[in-house]
Amino acid sequence: MNLIRVEVVYALPQQQTVLSLRVTPEQTVRQIIEQSGVLQQYPEIDLDSNMVGVFGRQVKLEQSVHDGDRIEIYRPLLADPKEIRRRRAEQAKEEGRADKVTGGRPDPKRTRK
Repeated sequence: MNLIRVEVVYALPQQQTVLSLRVTPEQTVRQIIEQSGVLQQYPEIDLDSNMVGVFGRQVKLEQSVHDGDRIEIYRPLLADPKEIRRRRAEQAKEEGRADKVTGGRPDPKRTRK
């Protein structure tokens, strides 16, 4: 039987789990994740809502994998990154660390009115 080597990865803020497996090339991402035992280790993982990827690129659960692939299970975002950047920029403007017009660094040569 021709087996390939893959890894299943799930990361929490304080802990990372990397499981190495040998699987057949015909197995799907879903089948490999289920076979790895990570779903029993972390019952909060829901494959219907958590996104998965291979080396940082989102994939479907029905996709097959190649030798050496790393299947990653992503946690849901707690906050929208765009919203966080917007709030940070607004705070910088209020504190005077950013130009109120352009949002960039304040120009000391520009006269204030």
